Amino acid sequence: MLYNCDMENKEKITRRSFLKKSLLVGGSLLAIPPLSYGYATWVEPRWLQVERISLAFPSLPEAFRGLRVVQFSDLHFGFHLDEQRLTKVVEVIRAQNPDIVCFTGDLVDYEIGGQGQAIREVLKTIAATYGCYAVLGNHDYYGNVEEVADVLEGGGFQCLRNRGLRIQKGSQSIWIAGVEDMWEGAPNLKTALQSAKKDEWVLLLSHAPDYADVVAGDGAVHLQLSGHSHGGQVRLPIIGPLASVPYGVKYPSGLYQVGESKSLTLYTNRVIGVSVQPIRFMCRPEITVFTLV
Repeated sequence: MLYNCDMENKEKITRRSFLKKSLLVGGSLLAIPPLSYGYATWVEPRWLQVERISLAFPSLPEAFRGLRVVQFSDLHFGFHLDEQRLTKVVEVIRAQNPDIVCFTGDLVDYEIGGQGQAIREVLKTIAATYGCYAVLGNHDYYGNVEEVADVLEGGGFQCLRNRGLRIQKGSQSIWIAGVEDMWEGAPNLKTALQSAKKDEWVLLLSHAPDYADVVAGDGAVHLQLSGHSHGGQVRLPIIGPLASVPYGVKYPSGLYQVGESKSLTLYTNRVIGVSVQPIRFMCRPEITVFTLV
């Protein structure tokens, strides 16, 4: 696959890109006046925004019209996000009365530590009509990736690692799939979709938004949900995000129509947590509520 590389090259890009990202984010602080810096450190990172978006898909089965899909992403638990803040995030998710809940990776910043059971218990309080689903992000691989996947599963989330499953309502169905992380994993779209019916409506979870270029070329996916980029964390008018990460450069935030025929709808969530620097400026943390019509 175009975006895959061997482990040695991955290690090089991980270290090089992490240092580059650190310098960009650190340097961007200089562009924020002192008063705004206080806001970016203490206010905006905790000022959660619920985005509500209606998406129209002519091919969506009638039985699923009005489906409410709630997406959250990149908690980076352990880096300025603890059990108390996670509980508040989950309370907001529960209040949306979701039909489906999707988590698009980076549960932890580096490792679970001794917080695995606490995270499970909080996540288990989320209820959704057709279930909760998750994929892994690049940070989930930095410690014990199997432990992260186990915590998600124990918290009531189906961890979709290059696999998918069918959601049935009466005689109609949709397919929900997830791929491994583009940076640290080995995403395989073909495997994730291998049991989907021909022309079945497909929702794909991919931590990396730039994987959309691969997905659009296949033509089988209707909606992709991603995180990873954090929207840049620091944004300025006209300029936009001041920092980017590999595989989150082309589609950093918001809604996109991807591919030559614009057949793939991609949404990149600004995510919950922070990375590298505990700041946000003009880029509030986000939970997204999609209504499919």
